[in-house]
Amino acid sequence: MATATQIKMLIEAHVSKNDDRFKTIVLQLAAHEAKLGHTSFARELRSILNKDQHNNVNIIQFNKDISELINTTVGDYRLSQLVVADEIKERISRILNEYHMKDKLKKFGLQNRRKILLEGLPGTGKTLSATIIATELGMPLCTIKMDKLMTKYMGETGTKLRAIFDAINEYQAVYFFDEFDAIGTDRNKDNDVGEIRRVLNLFLQFIEQDDSESIIIAATNNPQLLDPALFRRFDDVIHYTLPNDTQIPSLLLNRLGQFAPKLSKLDFENIINIGRTLSHAELTKACDDAIKAAIMSDKKIVASEQLIKMIKEKIR
Repeated sequence: MATATQIKMLIEAHVSKNDDRFKTIVLQLAAHEAKLGHTSFARELRSILNKDQHNNVNIIQFNKDISELINTTVGDYRLSQLVVADEIKERISRILNEYHMKDKLKKFGLQNRRKILLEGLPGTGKTLSATIIATELGMPLCTIKMDKLMTKYMGETGTKLRAIFDAINEYQAVYFFDEFDAIGTDRNKDNDVGEIRRVLNLFLQFIEQDDSESIIIAATNNPQLLDPALFRRFDDVIHYTLPNDTQIPSLLLNRLGQFAPKLSKLDFENIINIGRTLSHAELTKACDDAIKAAIMSDKKIVASEQLIKMIKEKIR
């Protein structure tokens, strides 16, 4: 539990209305409790802070035409919850740090990273990363509805794309183009059609001219399909892979939470060997299935056998 000094520091931060200091102390408390093995309590502390930030983020009220193209949400995931390669976390941290220090960079004629391409296999954390960036920056996540953007009518897709970039310029947020290869297909492909080529040319023009305060993130499972010109328009390209042998245990324990057995009781060697071909999302779903099975059987922890069974189901 909190020490007398920590309680004193919390009260001082509250009385002085120093919200940043107060939140920092709470996060330090949560980290301390987690080290002591009080993971549920640590998670509750972080959840309280996340709810507070969640409530302070305003949902953008787009007009009717734009709201049909953009789905706006407010996330509650933090960077500390992302289980990916260290390099990916470092590059996301750099995006966040550059945003916070963008005014300082501007004084030297430099721009912060704002246009990001995430590429890699499905279920490896691309969408979660976009959500985390929005949460960490205190912005709503505006996901472009690609099925609404792409139409069969000549010129209509381009008009909608222009409207989206107008919104990007007017409303500061994190804008997420998922399944980006739908509009970013290589113009030299044999199966290319004129309308798709025009849409891609427009996107290249809009993203190059964009100088808003918003963050633009595109994600694709098929980077080999993208037009080479796109890569030059992004400030950063981050590659996602399946979780490795080090990440799998962390991913499982994070998801199992209070249902996780002691480390010595979880057969990690067998679990890693079996689940090595699964993505983050698939392993997470296997954990959820194992937790549900434990709850329904009135058990307080998930057994290795149960978890392995669920992992094998995902493989099949």
